[in-house]
Amino acid sequence: MACALAAVLLVAAAWPGLAAADDDHERAREALVRGEVLPLSTLLQRLERSHPGQVLEVELERDQGRWIYELKLLQPGGRLMKLEVDARSAEVLRQRRKEP
Repeated sequence: MACALAAVLLVAAAWPGLAAADDDHERAREALVRGEVLPLSTLLQRLERSHPGQVLEVELERDQGRWIYELKLLQPGGRLMKLEVDARSAEVLRQRRKEP
């Protein structure tokens, strides 16, 4: 694991665009520490019953002063579900479904 972390840090140092992503990572970590966002594992447990599926992608973004988890799920039957979820309360704000 230490080797993987070192590799990520080396790549981030080599590409300036990734440094901004690292800043985003720190902002997200600080929001978690301050209690502004739920841990991802907690959020996924809360969503599991109402929105089952395999998590394909997760993003945490700040939108108009509010932290939003954006999730992409592969649901049974091959349906793709995109969710926008309030990161503090786990309330589903928006959902879009694509059929296979």
